Amino acid sequence: MRDVSSLEELVGALEALYERALAKGRERFVGENGRVDGKKLNQEQLAAHGLAYLATETHAARQLAEWAGACGPTERAIAGAYVGELARSLRGGIDLGACETVSLQALGLSEGDLRETILKDELQSWAEEHSSPEAYVGIAKTARDGDPGSLGLERDADGELLMEIRAQFRRFVDSQVIPKAQEIHQQDVLIPMAIVDQMSELGVFGLTIPEEYDGLGMSKVAMCVATEELSRGYIGVGSLGTRAEIAAELILGGGTDEQKKHWLPKIAAGEVLPTAVFTEPNTGSDLAHLGTRATRQDDGSYRVHGQKTWITHAVRADLMTLLARTDADEPGYKGLSMFLAPKTRLDPAPGEPEFVDQGLEGTEIEVLGYRGMKEYELSFDDFAVPADALLGGEEGAGFKQLMRTFESARIQTAARGVGVAQAALDDALLYAMERVQFGRPIFEFPRVARKIGRMVARIQAARQLTFFSARQKDMEKRCDLEAGMAKLLATRAAWESADANVQIHGGNGFAIEYLASRLLVDARVLSIFEGANEIQAHVVARRLLEG
Repeated sequence: MRDVSSLEELVGALEALYERALAKGRERFVGENGRVDGKKLNQEQLAAHGLAYLATETHAARQLAEWAGACGPTERAIAGAYVGELARSLRGGIDLGACETVSLQALGLSEGDLRETILKDELQSWAEEHSSPEAYVGIAKTARDGDPGSLGLERDADGELLMEIRAQFRRFVDSQVIPKAQEIHQQDVLIPMAIVDQMSELGVFGLTIPEEYDGLGMSKVAMCVATEELSRGYIGVGSLGTRAEIAAELILGGGTDEQKKHWLPKIAAGEVLPTAVFTEPNTGSDLAHLGTRATRQDDGSYRVHGQKTWITHAVRADLMTLLARTDADEPGYKGLSMFLAPKTRLDPAPGEPEFVDQGLEGTEIEVLGYRGMKEYELSFDDFAVPADALLGGEEGAGFKQLMRTFESARIQTAARGVGVAQAALDDALLYAMERVQFGRPIFEFPRVARKIGRMVARIQAARQLTFFSARQKDMEKRCDLEAGMAKLLATRAAWESADANVQIHGGNGFAIEYLASRLLVDARVLSIFEGANEIQAHVVARRLLEG
């Protein structure tokens, strides 16, 4: 059991190093009044975001160690590779994403801090051995033979049910989604309603809605399991449930009893398809400065004027969760209100009108990937919203109501990332075993197999961190920190895996006809939406510093 104890020792050393970085960060960014200096945090983003990523990787290492401790040799090998590589690579800095690293010295850490934690000779020797090229090739061979590691769901009280849910969605994805996904992407068309209807029958849109509102009342872990499988088939299908999840969270957290009774059963049944209408062309993640106005009329209704952008599945939606400014004298968050605004659902043929409601027009935004639902810029010009559409019947509470959805939305986005990453791994394995060069399958070349082994480790780390954040949510614990970390790690895993898959395919990976090229463009969007990863790292850093 020396592997297990050494793994624990190395994770402990990583945690000790992180604690030193956190202490340095608090000295640097937290004032005598105990508050984070926001101006300084903005000025020194590299150090702050480095702390966020160090915390994320360290937390993932802890979750992998606990997962491996409850499982077998395959899981211990995967955890050892991930944790070992992290401990080896940190001396060269922290990876923040494409073209960006930050040194540990920028976080205030010294060579002495490293020597007293992760650079102890016995730990570095263990790390070198367990994250060696040979170790990764061994992991790849085990995955090739059908054992990429347990999901870890046996730790959940309803683990057997969760595995049944996974099997049910896997059958649906393999038979109904994967055969159509390439065509949907290449022709840039909406996901067929036949698939949407089958998802309704499977309970996708009401998975976590309480049974009293005709939902299935399942856990956020169950939501992750279903989302990962659907996204493995096609990210557009995996994302269809996102808007239902956001709308349901908004209504459950801030709606009146009448709003809950009216909308939640319809959302759960798939009778109503919601869309989130928050972002504006000139604000992006800066929601405090939204300009769309909702003006109250004498009869209590509202008239909406303004522009929204990146609105997903807008044509088919019958309900818009619409964030608009109701108080022109309050320029910040307090002037925002949330509406449950009905609209007409359409499924038009090419050339037919896409929006028919008076005061609402839309223009499609053509995109590289993440197709199947289509993105729109919406224009509101005296668009009518009924009086009972104001969420909770309360003006000025819109941003607070929206914030309640961030945890679930980011957990769900992390699960989408894991699903896309898993699709890339599956595709890479299949191609590497079938493609023959120089008289043998390319899987037999160490650099190909090592890539696949590393994909396995990165995906499992992201999966276990995502499940952990979902479990925290299910226990009704605050988990915005964990959800943000899961989103950071899983979206990176998706991009790295999709990129490696293209490389393994060589020139074929660049061809539109191959799945690899679609997975690459689908993976790219994940680090942008639901809070760009730069914004997410900033939020995580602030929460860490606040304690």
